[in-house]
Amino acid sequence: MFYPEHMEKTYTISGVAGCTGVSIDTLRYYERIGLIHEVDRLSNTHRRYTESDIQWIQFLLRLRATGMSIQQMLAYARLQRLGEATLRERIAMLKTHHDLVQAHIQHMQEYLVVLDDKITTYESTLLAREAEKGEEAAP
Repeated sequence: MFYPEHMEKTYTISGVAGCTGVSIDTLRYYERIGLIHEVDRLSNTHRRYTESDIQWIQFLLRLRATGMSIQQMLAYARLQRLGEATLRERIAMLKTHHDLVQAHIQHMQEYLVVLDDKITTYESTLLAREAEKGEEAAP
């Protein structure tokens, strides 16, 4: 498709849903509550998303996947829309969230050690039982 240099490529809501993995309903919800700015529309009222919209949605998905609440995401989105004047607040929010994610990762690593120990115990038990059966079967 031809796009003049001054025109940015745009995407339909279904195209954005497909490339981000977010449902159309969720995209509409995010726009309605203010996580996504009001998306430009064509004269036929169809939403048209830009590359920067997609990047923002992907960032929101990462925040959500790392445990940030919708309320915190809304606060961050409000600050982001206010521009550079809010950089310090956004940095503080992201650092706080980073610390929470880091603590969660540490806990998960500790849980993995417990799981690994349990798996090793079970495998050792299984090997010992199989060895006993092998000895019993030998003449």
